[in-house]
Amino acid sequence: MTNHTHELKRIETLHKYELLDTPPDGSFNKMTELAAKIFNVPIAIISLVDTDRIWFKSRHGLDIDQIPREPGLCASAILSDDVYLIEDAKNDPRCMANPLVTSNFGLEFYAAAPLTTKDGYNLGTFCIIDKRQRYINSDQQIMLKQMASIIVDEIELRLKSRHLIKEYKAKLEELQNKLD
Repeated sequence: MTNHTHELKRIETLHKYELLDTPPDGSFNKMTELAAKIFNVPIAIISLVDTDRIWFKSRHGLDIDQIPREPGLCASAILSDDVYLIEDAKNDPRCMANPLVTSNFGLEFYAAAPLTTKDGYNLGTFCIIDKRQRYINSDQQIMLKQMASIIVDEIELRLKSRHLIKEYKAKLEELQNKLD
């Protein structure tokens, strides 16, 4: 599958979950708050990477709902199936020119685990951010990946629930039509 074809399927899969532009959600908000506490960082985000933007399904320590896809780090992070790690942004060639690093925002640390669906598409990331340089060890990276996996389990469960409700409503409507 070409990169372009894969990206089209990834975007199609993202939209299938019907998460973009939905209201804040308690369970996702609990995950970002928990991550901020566990990793002792000021910012934790559940991001979804759309065609032209990175939308935040949940955010702790940040006042915006989305950023442009470029130059967002989450757009790079979804290209990997492992933790995307930037421990010293000012000296990391991947992001030295990134406005999140060079602006007043002053990003110094970014770690993201992809939100990978059961069919292998990375919808976005579960990321932690700090405005100071820091390091995380391999055990902490595993914890970040496990938390991302829990988020995907919740997303998958919600999709399955919506499908079951639609099936139930269709059967109920069919039954009502037979009775009429």
